[in-house]
Amino acid sequence: MLLTIDIGNTHVVLGVFEGERLAHHWRIGTHRQDTSDECAATLRSLFELGGVERGSVRDSIISCVVPPLLPIFERTCEKLVGRPALVVGPGIRTGMPIRVENPREVGADRIVNAVATIALVGAPAIAIDFGTATSFDCISAAGEFVGGAIYPGVFVSLEALVNRASKLSSVEIVRPPSVIGRNTTHNLQSGMVFGYAGMVDTMVRRIRKELGEDARVIATGGLAGLIASETETIERVEPFLTLEGLRLIYERNRDKEKEDQA
Repeated sequence: MLLTIDIGNTHVVLGVFEGERLAHHWRIGTHRQDTSDECAATLRSLFELGGVERGSVRDSIISCVVPPLLPIFERTCEKLVGRPALVVGPGIRTGMPIRVENPREVGADRIVNAVATIALVGAPAIAIDFGTATSFDCISAAGEFVGGAIYPGVFVSLEALVNRASKLSSVEIVRPPSVIGRNTTHNLQSGMVFGYAGMVDTMVRRIRKELGEDARVIATGGLAGLIASETETIERVEPFLTLEGLRLIYERNRDKEKEDQA
């Protein structure tokens, strides 16, 4: 079994694969102050709740956009799995050319999402991740990562707004009854849901124009389902796109290791 870990700014998403099947998955909060012992205790508890035999997990792979947590989770994986984790970063084999000015600046999660997107819908394509930030990852017809766009995430935008506007308070992010809100709660929900959906459609149309192709559009992240249902351009929602990308990258690097040993 393979343990996959995606460390984001707000959540850490974990999965255990049996071959190509995602057998178990969990989402926990990102806590920058945790030690490797605390992380290991959390993972052991998750394994126990999921009925995962620790000895059956033979390898691990990590993508991380929170640098201080990477060595913590590397030590955690070594404690639980008994061998170093594969880390998505410079030098790793992805099977996807990265055509940007500075490839080292690109978040590991974006590379992973792009790899999974190509495998699932082909190229050209756009992967939209609704996380702490809303990122648009663009893939050319040749299967190359060519850049994208980053927009403040829904929750980040709402938090910034209520912190700066004295009479506004936080609301649940759900679809309001109508675009024209008749109370403050529905006003905010309309802006967060319909406003974001409109932004997504506009960005996708502009990106498609620059790519020169009718790119496929796939979405992931906590609010992907809600926002996608209000858009005209998102074709598919994949909640575990990043975990699938991690599995694919692990397989490609395992194959390379076998080639090197042959």
